[in-house]
Amino acid sequence: MNKYDRITPEGTRDALFAECTLRRQIENRLNGLFTARGYSEIITPTLEFYDVFNRDAQPFPQEHMYKLTDAKGRLMVLRPDNTVPIARVCATRLRGAGLPLRLCYQQNIHVISPSLKGRDDEISQAGIELIGSDSRMADLEVVAAAVDALQACGEEYTLELGNAAFFRTLMQQLNASDEIKDTIRDCIEAKNYPALNDLLDALPESDSVRTLRMLPRLFGGEEVFEKAAALCSGEAFNAILRELRSLWEAVVQFAGADRVKVDLGMMHRTDYYTGMILRGYLSGYGDEILSGGRYDNLIAEFGYDVPATGFAVNIDAVVKVLSKQGDPAPKAEQVSNVLIWAAKGCEADAVEAARNLRSKGLIVEHSLSETLDEAKAYAAAHGIDSVLPIEISKQQADCGKEA
Repeated sequence: MNKYDRITPEGTRDALFAECTLRRQIENRLNGLFTARGYSEIITPTLEFYDVFNRDAQPFPQEHMYKLTDAKGRLMVLRPDNTVPIARVCATRLRGAGLPLRLCYQQNIHVISPSLKGRDDEISQAGIELIGSDSRMADLEVVAAAVDALQACGEEYTLELGNAAFFRTLMQQLNASDEIKDTIRDCIEAKNYPALNDLLDALPESDSVRTLRMLPRLFGGEEVFEKAAALCSGEAFNAILRELRSLWEAVVQFAGADRVKVDLGMMHRTDYYTGMILRGYLSGYGDEILSGGRYDNLIAEFGYDVPATGFAVNIDAVVKVLSKQGDPAPKAEQVSNVLIWAAKGCEADAVEAARNLRSKGLIVEHSLSETLDEAKAYAAAHGIDSVLPIEISKQQADCGKEA
């Protein structure tokens, strides 16, 4: 007996009926939002060579990727990220294209999540990448699109802004080994602040250590910039805070101060981000449903040195949120307007009749019942508006006319 023939692998699941309809609605909403801003769709392979993700920055530990080999024995992976393959495409097939490039996508990623985390290993994403500009306007364009994407997914949302350079500068100034720095990063990413404090207690006291202790409090509104300025000294930190504050002030103008927060302790699981980073949340879901930021060095690793910024929306997470707000029970969402029942010998005419009705925008279903009474009972049980019997074929009708 096959042990696993009736279940899906951990981190994956089947989607049924109403959930599929809701998923398509969200995808269409986001696709319309992206294309209205001049973004063109791109599709990359589900299978990529392992080398694509084995970059100098090493954003993807190999233990988090699904791996397999091709017919030549070369190591392959199921795509764990959408930005890296798009960076590859930009550095190769789109290298001669005019800048800026505005690209959008809707495709899945596959990531091995830590056990007992309740995360999906197969995630559907929709997102944008703005390639070829490091301007403030480019960041604002992406953040504005992120705000509109959040609004398209739910009424109650929050956008958080940070800057990847803030934590990177802290780590550069911290007197600790690379191993300890990696552990600190893991603690902050997991928001495990008790473990973080234990690590910091073993380090010599310094401005960097004091700032790391305060990271949970460097979250909120405009007051965060004053708190950070009091903790961090030096032009590097001042420049980061000035840039982030300028961005925050602009975003607040079109999104509202109550929806936009500053988080200087924000970190991404991928470490290719170099500047502005953002996360979006919907009420009723603990994890982010949108994430992204500026990554100015990633495409250069493929031999094409151009800046870039973008974000991705977790479609599966949005579906979970919206399903909780409605009826999550799996049921057939589409109800036919017409049920066509065909007597024997009239099947081809029923197909033609159905085609004509569908061309008028109706949802038409063929009855598979033996009798007309059974077809009517089926229609009543399934909420179908009307039953159209086809009992005389076109050929029989033509013969009658001739007679």
